[in-house]
Amino acid sequence: MFKKPRYIFRYNKNPKSLITSFQCLTTAALPTERIDSFRCVINNPLEQNEGHIGQFYRVPEDVVSKLFSQGGLPKSFRIQTKTFAETCLMIRKPSIDIINCIKNLDFSKPVPRFVLYGQKGVGKSLSLAHIVHYGYEAGFLLVHIPWLGEWMRRPKDSSPSETKEGYTNINLDIASWLVHFKNQNSLLLEKANLKTTQTYKWTKREETVANSNLMDLVDHGINRIKFASDCVLALLNEIKQLSKSGKCKTLVAIDGFNAFFYPETRIRTEKKEIVHPHNVSVTEGFLSLTRFDWKNAVAVLIVDELAIAEKDQTSYFPRYLLGKDGFEHLDPFIPVLVNGYSNKEFLSCMNYYRERRWVQPLPGLDDELSVISSSNPYKLMQLCAPL
Repeated sequence: MFKKPRYIFRYNKNPKSLITSFQCLTTAALPTERIDSFRCVINNPLEQNEGHIGQFYRVPEDVVSKLFSQGGLPKSFRIQTKTFAETCLMIRKPSIDIINCIKNLDFSKPVPRFVLYGQKGVGKSLSLAHIVHYGYEAGFLLVHIPWLGEWMRRPKDSSPSETKEGYTNINLDIASWLVHFKNQNSLLLEKANLKTTQTYKWTKREETVANSNLMDLVDHGINRIKFASDCVLALLNEIKQLSKSGKCKTLVAIDGFNAFFYPETRIRTEKKEIVHPHNVSVTEGFLSLTRFDWKNAVAVLIVDELAIAEKDQTSYFPRYLLGKDGFEHLDPFIPVLVNGYSNKEFLSCMNYYRERRWVQPLPGLDDELSVISSSNPYKLMQLCAPL
């Protein structure tokens, strides 16, 4: 296994001289042009284009806390951003291609569905994070599930639905998602005049009347966790109607979408029977947003092997991961392959690590790491992690 070499410097009784020697050692092999070349001077996704592919751009911390505080960035990547004291995303070709398509869409036509796929660790989730950031800056209403596999494989709780017989609620997970939705869309919901089109009655004394602010539905689901799943179904229905009427544009972004069609969940009924994803009460609401029977919206989905059981992780292609039902549900869709790093992207990543003092500039290091990692972003990050 590759081990990071330690800094070596001679002992000197003069502290100032010691510091100077250390700085010279760590920066001598880092020409300024190499450090600057991998940084994108444009941090707004609205202005990025193909010429910026392979470069890193910095996401402002206030945007990170608003968009990804409840998920959306892989755990290992979040740890790295804390170490580096900044959140930088690499501009990849798949995300730029989808963003360019969104910019040129005719939103009066049915919803297009983009499906990101690729091997484990190639950067599908971070490509989606880039697209979510673009949607936020472009004024889209965001319906973003950071990781669907968590709901189906590791639910926090489950209980029978009181409003839909034979269905199961996962209210704690759904209430957390409502907080996520509120954080991402709070500014838009405050500015836009988005009102409910019908009355929703929860109990004899509790109801959300027609023409209420959309945020009222969200707050009710957060404050009354018992009704979280029903509130989400109502919310998704309202979003669909508002988009159809042209009052908002919606970006649907779901990571691990194929978990909706994988039958072996870890959700159990009171009789310890396995609950199929289609019998989870909120499933139909989210699947409704990925159909093509509405407009003023776009759906960007990820199919991932990690969203299903390990024994069935034998292929990363959409036809296998979605199965017959999932494939027919999305057909026709636009598949977008995410590959490992290109040579330019690999060099850019290594230069970024060097600037952050994460690896040292040693002869032959790039070639060795490229071979060992197969230019897989996640494997490269693991190899460069502290031992």
